[in-house]
Amino acid sequence: MGEITKAHRDYIVPALKKGLQILEMFSARQQVLTLAEIAHRLDLSTSAIYRTVVTLVEMGYLKKVARNVFELGPMVLSRGFSYLAARDIVTVAVPLLDKLRDDTSASSHLAIREGIDALYLYRAVSPQLIMVNIRVGTRLPCYNTAIGLALLVGLDNTTLRELYSGVALDGRNGSIQSLPQLLSVIETVRESGISINSSGCSTAFAAPVRDYHGNVVAAINVSVPDFAADQPDTRHHLQKCLRATACSISAILGWEEAN
Repeated sequence: MGEITKAHRDYIVPALKKGLQILEMFSARQQVLTLAEIAHRLDLSTSAIYRTVVTLVEMGYLKKVARNVFELGPMVLSRGFSYLAARDIVTVAVPLLDKLRDDTSASSHLAIREGIDALYLYRAVSPQLIMVNIRVGTRLPCYNTAIGLALLVGLDNTTLRELYSGVALDGRNGSIQSLPQLLSVIETVRESGISINSSGCSTAFAAPVRDYHGNVVAAINVSVPDFAADQPDTRHHLQKCLRATACSISAILGWEEAN
């Protein structure tokens, strides 16, 4: 809308502003806040923010986990607020994805899941001439991308069946054509920790990123031309660097592999 003038500031709704400021306090590294902590950050009393917090809980944007203790609620992710939850993941991942690109000479990307789609949040562009570079903001179906399959490994089979109920899996570019096939592929990815998908001219390798609860909160990939992916040494190097990068990002988010 451009610069907000002093006159326009008269139209700002303080209660709405306060509610949005509260939501923005939560991140991958700050998933739980007390009422007192929220009040302190806003430089207000707990009584001044109590009604706003109760309203956010009632609307599903916050969830009460204990007395006067809150975390983001399900509506945050289901109503297009995924960016709030993913903001810290991007901050953490950017330098590591840039290093992954430099170590492999391959394009690397970061994505989160929104429903049945993978939403791309960052790309580290390879200097190579023949490379796949997917623009930030692109949405692609999870079932026929390596990064999407890595995102789906965090869901159990019951959830996957519900998520893909009534969804047509068209099997384009040799991808998955049925729900049983999808469940089988995801089980393989769970076991190996790496998903692989070829589009006919390029091959992508992807791995999940986990938070301190062990939940899959994002996925990263590297993408190279098929002729490069067909070379055993290159394939091994790509997967080794990818695993290490996914583990490093997850570790910063609080995940411990031993768990």
